Amino acid sequence: MNSRYLLIREYSIEFSYRSPLEFHNGERYPNPFSTHVLTEDVVYREVTADHRLLSRRLLTKTNRLPRWAERIFPANLSRSVYIVEDSIVDPTNRNMITFTWNLNHTTLMTVEERCVFQQNQDRLSWTQLRREAWISSGVFGFSRPIQEFGLARFKTNQVKAMKGLEYALSNLHDAPQRPLGTPRGMRQRRPRRLL
Repeated sequence: MNSRYLLIREYSIEFSYRSPLEFHNGERYPNPFSTHVLTEDVVYREVTADHRLLSRRLLTKTNRLPRWAERIFPANLSRSVYIVEDSIVDPTNRNMITFTWNLNHTTLMTVEERCVFQQNQDRLSWTQLRREAWISSGVFGFSRPIQEFGLARFKTNQVKAMKGLEYALSNLHDAPQRPLGTPRGMRQRRPRRLL
């Protein structure tokens, strides 16, 4: 694959939503809007000398191919996609940055995403999110339709992604100290304020 022949599709979008930034810790799963996310594992976490929280997560997601692609690519092509997410929570600058990319199927399509969560300067109880994505494919003769498919899927998933984020944040805000179904002697994990 020669990178000078590789086309890249770019996409960016901005959202503002009502939730103070200090409730963010990057944990968005499980939620009912992201049933395609099968696993989420924290594989690395460190608090730096300047109080930033660095994390690396490994996610497993399902990924159904479009019908036209099922005729082209082998039937034994894995439907699971392994994704790495690096995040930096910076309490001094009051922001969180995540960067994600897929580990497998990279010849077929690579999706890289960067999210910047920043406290809204006008409304301190709101957070502003800028989400950017870069989609590329190295499949000769099919890179453009693959990229268009990836871009269209990314755009349509934005609504579900925001609903899932809002759901996860509402659970952090509204989590009771001890829900009714918790057995005695077991404590529910309380939300951590990271910023």
